[in-house]
Amino acid sequence: MTPAPHLTPSNSSWHQRLPAFVNLTRLNRPIGTWLVMWPTLWALWFAAGGFPDLKVLLIFVLGVVLMRSAGCVINDYADRNFDGHVQRTQQRPLATGQVSTREALTLFVILCLLAFVLVLFTNTLTILLAPVALLLAACYPFMKRYTHFPQVVLGAAFSWAIPMAFAAQTGSLHWGLWLVFLANLMWTVAYDTAYAMEDREDDLKIGVKSTAVYFGQYDRLAIGILQAFTLLLLLAAGVAFERGAVFMVAGVGGMALLFIWQQWLIRDRQRGPCLRAFLNNHYAGMLVFAALFIDYLLY
Repeated sequence: MTPAPHLTPSNSSWHQRLPAFVNLTRLNRPIGTWLVMWPTLWALWFAAGGFPDLKVLLIFVLGVVLMRSAGCVINDYADRNFDGHVQRTQQRPLATGQVSTREALTLFVILCLLAFVLVLFTNTLTILLAPVALLLAACYPFMKRYTHFPQVVLGAAFSWAIPMAFAAQTGSLHWGLWLVFLANLMWTVAYDTAYAMEDREDDLKIGVKSTAVYFGQYDRLAIGILQAFTLLLLLAAGVAFERGAVFMVAGVGGMALLFIWQQWLIRDRQRGPCLRAFLNNHYAGMLVFAALFIDYLLY
C-alpha cells in the first residue's frame, strides 16, 4: 500500500493540519511542560510560604504552557534543516514541510504575546523580568551551533520562571530564590544531557554541539555531579526557607533515589533507556513539589 502524502501548507487547510501544529507546540507531549511547571510551583510555594495567591498561580500555570510551547516552536524553526538528519526528530512538522517557516514564526509571536498579556496582570518587577524569559527562550535553540553547552542556556530558560514567581508573589527577590534557580539549572543540564545522549551519534555526524558530545565517555560522571549539586542546592534552599523533614527527607531524599535509578538506566548509553531516564525526571520534580506542599501544611 502506498503511504498517504504529508499534508503541507500548499495542499491542505489549516484545520486539516491542526495535529501538525499540536505536534509543533508539543502539547501532545507534555513532559517538557511538567519539567518547567514543577520548579515554578516550587518557587511559588517557597515565595508564599505555602499556597500562593490563586491569581498568581493561574497566571504562571498558563504562562508555563504558553512559553514552553513557544520554546518548542522556535526550537523546531532553528533546527528545521537538521531535524531530518536525526532519527528522533525526522517527522517533526517543519522538517517534513507540514508547517511553513512563516506559520511557525507567526505562532511563536502569538504565543509570546499571550504569555506577556498574562504578565501584565502581575506587577512592575515581574514585567521587567519578563523580557529575559523571552530572550532565553529565543536564543537557546541557536546555541548548539556555537557552544557545547546549549543545555546551560536551556537551564536558565527553564529556571527564569523562578525569580518571576517570587516577584509576582512577593514583589521582591528573596536571596534564597537563587538557590532554587541554580538547583533547577543544574538539574536541567543533567537531564537534558541524558536526553542528548540519544542523539549523540547523529549530532556528531551533522556537527551539532551538546553537553553529551562534550562530556563524551565522562557523560555519566558529569550527570552524577550535576545531580549531586542539584540535591545540595535544594537542601540549602530548604534551610534558607526553614523547611522541615518532609521536604528535606521525602522530597530531596526521594529525588536522590530517583537519580540513582536514572544512573542505572543510562549505564549502557542506549537510546531507549536514556529516554526513560529523561522522562523519569517528571516524577523527581513532582515528588519534590508534593513533599514541599505537605511540608508547608505540617510546619
